[in-house]
Amino acid sequence: MPTTLPTLAFAGIGLMGLPMCRRLLAAGYSLRVWNRSVEKCAALQALGATVVETPAQLCQADIVLLCLADTQAVRDVVFARGGIAEGARSGQILVDHSSLEPGATREMAARLLADTGMRWVDAPVSGGVAGAQAGSLAIMAGGRHEDIERVRPHLLRLGERLTYMGDVGAGQVAKVCNQMIVACNALVIAEVVALAERAGVDANLLAPALAGGFADSRPLQILAPQMASSDFEPVKWHVRTLLKDLDTAVGLSRAEGSATPMSGLAAQLMRQHASQGNLQRDPATLIQLYRGKTP
Repeated sequence: MPTTLPTLAFAGIGLMGLPMCRRLLAAGYSLRVWNRSVEKCAALQALGATVVETPAQLCQADIVLLCLADTQAVRDVVFARGGIAEGARSGQILVDHSSLEPGATREMAARLLADTGMRWVDAPVSGGVAGAQAGSLAIMAGGRHEDIERVRPHLLRLGERLTYMGDVGAGQVAKVCNQMIVACNALVIAEVVALAERAGVDANLLAPALAGGFADSRPLQILAPQMASSDFEPVKWHVRTLLKDLDTAVGLSRAEGSATPMSGLAAQLMRQHASQGNLQRDPATLIQLYRGKTP
């Protein structure tokens, strides 16, 4: 790791952003933070972070990181009045940990570079809140190779692995693939738990029984116990996130002429569940699709 740490800035203090920022502060970085709901920054301010009033003021740091809800949120934070583009300097790097549409990422990166000289690295993450807390996230990055190598040592404070996927947008393609697997897996796990319950088997035994076998996965070990015990709080991630990412996957598959029937069906099922008041709830609530009622 470099002896002199760069100054960092972070926009998006949500379920993932908060523990990511805590890790950066614990590692000794000087950190500027911004969030639309400023009260979410209070815990970080108490740890020594500087809270700024506008995204543009984040650019007083060397590297600016984002972890926002969706494409429109990133577009607003970067290009709206008072946004990052107003404060950006040539040679700075923006690292976007959000999960976005690959095409929109490429378009925004090109615009930011042309307008300000600031370069874009798309670096979405996988591993959930637990991974963010432990610093064990998997990071998939797209952008100029030299830009990614410049930020690599600092991003490895957040994750245990960073993989260079290719040019800008490639990280987002990799994240789409990740989310297709995760979302389809979550729906199948819900089916499995409900089937076990109806067949008279203790569904709490499924995760330990299948551990280490071909059916094992991190989602199985996390979601199956939650589903079996109807443990839906606190919310660790959101149904809305999986739905957004499945919609991105379906859109990307159409644009590329690639068949994704499983993800298309998953998007329909996820939308049905979201429409029943579950958009902001934990994906463990997917079990309710198959139980037919709230336990």
